Amino acid sequence: MAQKMTDEEWRAFVSHGTRTGKLSTVRADGSPHVAPVWFLLDGDEVVFNTGKESVKGRNLTRDGRVALCVDDDRPPFDFVVLQGRARISEDLDEIRHWATRIAARYMGEDRAEEFGARNGVPGELLVRVAVDKVLAQKAVAG
Repeated sequence: MAQKMTDEEWRAFVSHGTRTGKLSTVRADGSPHVAPVWFLLDGDEVVFNTGKESVKGRNLTRDGRVALCVDDDRPPFDFVVLQGRARISEDLDEIRHWATRIAARYMGEDRAEEFGARNGVPGELLVRVAVDKVLAQKAVAG
């Protein structure tokens, strides 16, 4: 029987290892768009970067509503869905700082600067999503 995760549990779950998030944004015609993202949790915000001209970048600039799903696809199956509104920054110092921190999580400290430099450039966006709603379940098939 599925159990609701506590605040501490879902925060630890989404921050564990190199789990990617599946980010859902709203296309101009109202249909959903889903893409994987590397991210970090910063207090009550999810932080990631993306290209300004990517589908998700254009969607977020036009309509900041998002949902991010993070899951464990191994039995007994756990998942967290975070919903909120995105705030966009094009400040290169901020973008590079967070791109480096995110890269450290996913690529390791030894390659963090390399990826931070690659992703901390004009044309990239820093996205901060204030989490408004959390759905977090553990042991869905338990």
